[in-house]
Amino acid sequence: MITWRRLGEPDFPQLRQWLAQPHVARWWNHETSPEAVKRDFGPAARGQEPSEDLLVLLDGEPIGLVQRCHFADYPDYLAELAAEVDVPDGAVTIDYLIGDPCRVGQGHGVRMIRAVVGATWTEQPDVTAIIVPVQVANRASWRALEKAGFHRVAEASLEPDNPIDDRAHYVYRIDRPTCPAAVQ
Repeated sequence: MITWRRLGEPDFPQLRQWLAQPHVARWWNHETSPEAVKRDFGPAARGQEPSEDLLVLLDGEPIGLVQRCHFADYPDYLAELAAEVDVPDGAVTIDYLIGDPCRVGQGHGVRMIRAVVGATWTEQPDVTAIIVPVQVANRASWRALEKAGFHRVAEASLEPDNPIDDRAHYVYRIDRPTCPAAVQ
């Protein structure tokens, strides 16, 4: 069973280990020192930043992280993306990782994404769409989105997370279901 809770500072050692894993470091490009993780993830963990960092659990064991934020809370990011694709009012984005390399390739990412999307529709009635830009070369990430029900809506030129990458991104989107039964 996939569940989650807000990431807290006691989770930072686990997060540091995940961020250091080659399959994560390639796409997340974060410093992994205790100070850097505290700097980058501390404000959200303390509720001082509007984004949500969610520690994802599989049958009670931590396996990954989902970040969820409203584009409106990050105007520079919104402006960059809106110059490339339509971003409706109320749209959010997610980012995600499976931290344990032994859990990669088993469908957990797809299940994690589906679960967070479903919860977003239920818990945040103002959310109209979830839009996720993905570096074109990150096939595993965009395939997980496709399997979770997202549709590729554009190719965009966006600032990469990792400076070794070019600006080529696919943009994926899923809209709030119009049928209330589909939200659950």
